[in-house]
Amino acid sequence: MKRALLLLAILAVPAASQAARQGGEPVALVTAETQNALLVVDLASGQVIRRIQMPADPQNVETTRADRAAAVVSTRAGAVTLLSLPLLRVRRTIHGFAEPHIAAFSPDGRYLYVTDDLRGELTVIGVRRASVLRRIFVGRGAHHIAVRPDGRRLWIALGERATRITVVDTKRARVVGHVDPRGLAHDLAFAPGGATVWVTYDDRSRVAVFNARTGRRLRSLAAGSPPQHVAFGPQPFVPTGRYAYVTSGNDGRLRIFSLRGRLLGVAPTPVGSFNVGLGDGLVLTPSLTRGTLTQLRSNGGRIWTKRVAPAARDAAVAVLP
Repeated sequence: MKRALLLLAILAVPAASQAARQGGEPVALVTAETQNALLVVDLASGQVIRRIQMPADPQNVETTRADRAAAVVSTRAGAVTLLSLPLLRVRRTIHGFAEPHIAAFSPDGRYLYVTDDLRGELTVIGVRRASVLRRIFVGRGAHHIAVRPDGRRLWIALGERATRITVVDTKRARVVGHVDPRGLAHDLAFAPGGATVWVTYDDRSRVAVFNARTGRRLRSLAAGSPPQHVAFGPQPFVPTGRYAYVTSGNDGRLRIFSLRGRLLGVAPTPVGSFNVGLGDGLVLTPSLTRGTLTQLRSNGGRIWTKRVAPAARDAAVAVLP
């Protein structure tokens, strides 16, 4: 284990140096749902440097460098706000959702996919024009989304305790299949290359790895208490990376796996740190219950933990000039 963590430490690249090469400084965008605000947190100091008012109950935030945009989903307001990067100006707030929850950008940044739990719909938004292109019925409870690295397929968990996963062909804009998660699925993500999908659960301390083409479960890995979230990184704003990061917010643990499923390390985090945001060599995890944001190195080494809001739901990385 020590040897694996040493290897990870050698491979870790400081985020500031990566951002400097890209002509900017990395910041964290954090949703503070009880304050109806998107917080901009300076990653050098951990201080909140800007607050952007959002429609009621902002929960999920995503960024894409491909089209220099950020998106915030406000569930209670039934709205999705698109912001332009790097200036973080609000481009448009799109209303008309019943209960939106999760947003994900296509790898090329042209499209934003948003799930609407109550209507069971996937809404496709054109990023450049900030307009709704189509709505696809995918199944009641549509929640977490996994985007294949080539953008051609989506896996959508039908609920936070899903007994069914819907597969969507993005080119034909229609449902092409379903997958039985063999339990109550919570979160999911495509591994680099797109051959497998990792699925976390709400009813067990395991993470399962599925064949993305056949939907067959290949193996399961021991993880922390449910529900867990999973993401691959750390790479800037694209669904690739060298490691799998799996959170267990109830345990206050972040597990780091190799792409083959070998456990490389376990990092302590504040209790309530369910979500994880990756980008520019950074690992961010906000605590919903403690209102903290924790910044870690790619090997899981903690840099700092700061309290930024009464409740910090989600976090994403952006690079500002």
